[in-house]
Amino acid sequence: MNKGPGRFLGAPFFAACIAAILIFATGASAAGGQKNKKNSKEAAPPDQSTQVPMATDNDQIENDIGEMLGAFQIGDVEMMHKYYSDNVTFVSGDYAPPVMGWQNYAALYAQQRHAFQGMQIVRRNTLIFTQGDFAWATYQWEFVSNVNGQPYQLRGHSTLIFKKTGGNWLIVHNHTSGVYPEGVATAQQTFAAPASPRP
Repeated sequence: MNKGPGRFLGAPFFAACIAAILIFATGASAAGGQKNKKNSKEAAPPDQSTQVPMATDNDQIENDIGEMLGAFQIGDVEMMHKYYSDNVTFVSGDYAPPVMGWQNYAALYAQQRHAFQGMQIVRRNTLIFTQGDFAWATYQWEFVSNVNGQPYQLRGHSTLIFKKTGGNWLIVHNHTSGVYPEGVATAQQTFAAPASPRP
């Protein structure tokens, strides 16, 4: 009868020995590695390839638009406000008077959002231009949702004007216009939307 190490010493004892060897080897290796790393940090210059490049203004604006639209979709008014100036103006394509100020817009948004279920916004063809402390961005969007159980779609264009304040780009003006696709049910009410559809 062949008695391997697992049978002769007992399987649990053998497994414990292997675990102890691995722990010791790992500990010794880590300790040696830490000593080597300490010495190499003192001697070697910083690795330029691991440094994160600074984001450009265009990158920051691109990211801000995406996060703002994400907040719009989930109904997070406070997160949306992070990207808008307090004195922002909103202009829609339905010939309504401009909305002046973030608080006025936020009240309209909160009042009308409850009618829409499952919002999704797709943004395409974004162009961003910067000049000093001002920037503007324009893009196309498609909006899909349900209104009272009925499909609702809208697509259009938005133009945003930004002003750099304290290192952040804030939207100071939002001009949005939409086009209803043919053969798609549309809502009767106007939905105040930032830089995106206003169902």
